[in-house]
Amino acid sequence: MKMSRRSMLRASGVALALPMLEAMASESSPKRRFVAVNLGLGLHAPHFVPAAAGRDYPLSPYLEVLKEFRNDFTVISGTSHPAVDGGHFSDKSFLTTAPHPSGVGFKNTISLDQRIAQKIGLETRFGFLALSTGGVGLSWSRNGVQIPSESSPSKAFAKLFLEGRPEEKKAQVQRLNEGRSVLDATLDQMRGLRSRMGAGDAGRLDEFAEAVRETEERLQQAKEWEDRPKPKVDAKPPGDVRDKGDTIGRARLMYGVMHLAIRTDSTRLITFYESGANAVPPIPGVSQDYHNLSHHGMDAAKIKELGVIESEQMKAFGEFLAKLQGASEGEGTLLDRTAVLFGSNLGNASSHDSRNMPILLAGGGFRHGQHLAFDPERNHPLGTLFVSLLQRFGIESDTFGSATGTMRGLEPA
Repeated sequence: MKMSRRSMLRASGVALALPMLEAMASESSPKRRFVAVNLGLGLHAPHFVPAAAGRDYPLSPYLEVLKEFRNDFTVISGTSHPAVDGGHFSDKSFLTTAPHPSGVGFKNTISLDQRIAQKIGLETRFGFLALSTGGVGLSWSRNGVQIPSESSPSKAFAKLFLEGRPEEKKAQVQRLNEGRSVLDATLDQMRGLRSRMGAGDAGRLDEFAEAVRETEERLQQAKEWEDRPKPKVDAKPPGDVRDKGDTIGRARLMYGVMHLAIRTDSTRLITFYESGANAVPPIPGVSQDYHNLSHHGMDAAKIKELGVIESEQMKAFGEFLAKLQGASEGEGTLLDRTAVLFGSNLGNASSHDSRNMPILLAGGGFRHGQHLAFDPERNHPLGTLFVSLLQRFGIESDTFGSATGTMRGLEPA
């Protein structure tokens, strides 16, 4: 007999989330997933942005690399996050839209992946994966705290697919039980404090209590999953690239882990920050430091070498899309069910300009095959794309961060 998660929760009277058991596997609505990829050193706009808008646009040099997926993605230009400045610091706001990330006293807000995780994060073994090539990630909690990212493909693979020794699993369960005990004590103390607080402080305490309850649910989920075996995959554990300059090699390994995580439904939310490197990549035709090339100052020789690196970035991303498209699920593919946001927080890395961000959205059940070109002088808020994605996940919201309303021209398939 098949039953939905909601039915099982109602029947049991339990408010905590349960792991996805086989009896719950057949939901009426398809599984939806979200992946965000940010290239911290940007993409040279003339090589990325098509020369014309609409559906019959000519492919740009970088998009030629992805031509087999032309009808599976939408290119978006002329967008940015209002009041997000600060050059490289704008990476903090890539998925949050929070203004002035380089300002004194900057306080970030929740990132898009974590907002979606509030709805679907408890349905898989891992509510989300925060990945990077250099230790800095894209995910931020509801309180604006940066969530640590994993930059080792081998460690990410082990976390997803390798079983720990029995004594390690026992110790993990003990840690989870201790964590719940601490949270229970915290909630008891908060109940006693609330009666002695004013309305403003009580409201803030209620917000904190909600965060504690979410953490408690995640701990319960993690404990339930400890008793279930991890999925088996027909793939060798990846090694870690030691060459500091081989940012493309590290990215390819991480894309492989990301694909396996999605294919096994270990998680449905992944962020990946490809931060670049202050080193020379081991790519034929490249002789200069990647970061230095991104600050090309319109030097033709530097732009040529930068184009070689960024073309390899596009190829690695295209290989990831091919893996998603090559895996069927139901009547479609994993790419059909996975909204993949690809781009950069910098529209012009050479001048540290965060306007006119290069953005591509693939998959996710949208009507693709177009270039949505907004005003390059008066940018359209990129956050409207985030609202469109929230609604695609069934989250009834007309706002996200600084944006209100959905993105014009982007329609469900």
